[in-house]
This record gives sequence, structure tokens and C-alpha cells, in this order.
Amino acid sequence: MTGMTHAMQKGSNIPVAATAVRAVLRWTGGPDVPDVDASALLVGSDGRVRSDEDFVFYNQPRHPSGAVWRLGKKQIGDAVTDAVQADLRTVTPSVDRVLVVASAEDVPFEHVRDLRILLYDAASAGASEPLAYFDVRPETGAETAVICGELYRRGDGWKFRALGEGYSDGLVGLATDHGISVDENAAEGAPEPAGSPTAGPTSEQTAAMAPPTQAPPPVPPAYGYPQPVSPVPVPGPGGDPSFRLPVQGPQFIRR
Repeated sequence: MTGMTHAMQKGSNIPVAATAVRAVLRWTGGPDVPDVDASALLVGSDGRVRSDEDFVFYNQPRHPSGAVWRLGKKQIGDAVTDAVQADLRTVTPSVDRVLVVASAEDVPFEHVRDLRILLYDAASAGASEPLAYFDVRPETGAETAVICGELYRRGDGWKFRALGEGYSDGLVGLATDHGISVDENAAEGAPEPAGSPTAGPTSEQTAAMAPPTQAPPPVPPAYGYPQPVSPVPVPGPGGDPSFRLPVQGPQFIRR
């Protein structure tokens, strides 16, 4: 595949022979251009996540399996990139697809210029040319989150499909659509009511009262952020699909 880059059309797909791939979102920055974030959703054949851990984003930058993680942003001239990497050999068999998502903070994608997803062979040291790229053009311009493409299993191998499917209700709508139940109070950053005079606030309330604008640390920990001492219980695989995000999770909605 070296030196041969596929320019993809919406809905088209290519086989992926690489054992590890890097999906790079690239756009042109500017004063009126929103900050775009790359994230990934690992979903089963039913199109749903197994738990909130299957959502890799800036508050949870690495999947517990180690198979999918975020690489972070870079500025190259006028262009800005954010990227997700996947080691396809270690993706759990129950994961059928890895969705690569671009989201903006309440700013519609009509303000994002030259959005493109590029797929690279991350296992080959000499592969400087992308395997493929797709120019993502939102259908309405009102979207605040877009599934740019997906890696999906076909037989014993993998393929990549160019998608460009948008959500006008952002990551909340996209997450809900794929089986994540979002707490609307936490989503709006509303503080929980204080505990009664005889009892202090619970650990959940304390976490909910933390400012929703908390920035990620300069160097994300290798395996994601520390979990709260008393996380909201999350059923394991095969449990109730309508689980709730842990208390720190909804920060992804509005930082």
C-alpha cells in the first residue's frame, strides 16, 4: 500500500491490511474555528457500547484493553490535528466496530474548515503516506459531532468505511444513540443539591459540584483518569445496556 493513497467517497470502504492504524482528524484553524476533538467508540455488532469504558475521549484517553487510545493535538502551520490510534490485533473479539468521531463544543461544523480524516499504517515505521483520506462535509452544517469513519471487522480482517454522519445534539446525542445513558443534570453542569444538615454531601455530589471546565492534565496518565473512590456502579458486559456514566464522565459534554 506504500505510496498509494485512496481518496475516499462517503460510504466507500477499503480493506485494512495494517495491524495497527492511526486515524488523524485534520482541519484549518482560525479565530472563528471551534476546537475539534477526536474520540472513538468501540461498539458490538448491535451498534452499542458494552460499558462507558468503550468510549475513548479526552476525559478517558485510553481504553482499558490498551487497544485504542488518543494521541492528542498538534499544530502544523495553519492545520490542527487530533488523532486516535488502534492496535487491531488487541481489539476484543466482542467489539465489531471502532467509530472515529469529531466533535466541537456547541459550535456547528459549518465553522470547521477543511475537515479531513486520514488513515495511516501505524505499524510500519516507513509509512509516511496515508492509506486513505476522506474529506468530511457535514450534510447540514448544524452538526456538533460527526462520525467521520469506522474500522469494522470483515471475516478475519478489518476494513475502513468513510461515513460523515452528523449529530446536531453533539456528543450527547451520539453517545445516547450508542447505548450510553447521560445524566442530564451533570450534562448541564448543574450542581447537585447539598446534603442534609446532618450529613455532608456524598462523594458523588462532591464530584458533581466540581467545575465542569476542568482541563485535562498536561500529560494524560497512561491508563486514563483516576476513578472516583465510589464510582456509580456500571454493569459488566451482558448487563443492563442503559448504564450511567461515572460521575466524572459527563464533563465531556461541556468542558
